[in-house]
Amino acid sequence: MENVQGLQVRNMDKKTREQAIEELSLMLMYLTRFQDDNEFCRYMETSWKGYDFDALNELEKKDLIYQPKKSKCVYLSEEGKVKARELLAEYHISDKDILEKFEFRNIRPEEAEQAVAIEQICFPPNEACSEKNMKERIAVATELFLVAVDRETGKLAGFLNGLSTDEYSFRDEFFVNADLHNPEGKNIMLLGLDVLPEYRRQGLARELVFQYLRREREKDRRRVILTCLKSKVKMYRKLGFTDHGISDSTWGGEEWHEMSQVIGIG
Repeated sequence: MENVQGLQVRNMDKKTREQAIEELSLMLMYLTRFQDDNEFCRYMETSWKGYDFDALNELEKKDLIYQPKKSKCVYLSEEGKVKARELLAEYHISDKDILEKFEFRNIRPEEAEQAVAIEQICFPPNEACSEKNMKERIAVATELFLVAVDRETGKLAGFLNGLSTDEYSFRDEFFVNADLHNPEGKNIMLLGLDVLPEYRRQGLARELVFQYLRREREKDRRRVILTCLKSKVKMYRKLGFTDHGISDSTWGGEEWHEMSQVIGIG
């Protein structure tokens, strides 16, 4: 098990200096890109050309960018933008588009009904949190209920929620008993990651997890623990979680894997 920072260092150690310069340059170009309406590449996204020349040439050879002659800018290809988003996920860096489109904050009491409705959409009846338990969880552990709000509509697009505790192993009672929440607890039991279907495949689930881990690490939490179906193990591994095998949980009559990530030491 290792924390996010350790994962970043490990990934960097596996790369050559040249590879690192290429990848970091592409990510910076992507994060600082802007729309350019000109005669060469109308409506393509561009970035200033202030990067290592060898790295730029290699990125162009891979069709990730274009370098028009006599221009101070470079243009990102669609392949380049896809690759940049993949690298941002690998390096655990927030995507500017996500932060511009969504506001990340604690849930508000008046948004409880929205959360209940989203839960019913995202999970089958045997797995979904009941309206009663969801509202109790929101009331008791508001600070552990992170929502992503669509800035255009003002509605919830998704959320991640949990309870804090000093326990180290997941048990199903956390799903139904919000009184188990200990505000001073050093560990977090994650209880649900929900993203509405129309907002999926945009990196929102990943960003919710990263935002959540960052916040709780700043609060000196030690470990985040969750259970998931076998089909989701690969996804959570990519987010830095370690799979501990089959959990004792029998929630919804399903077989679950228990996974965790160390986010602090103490």
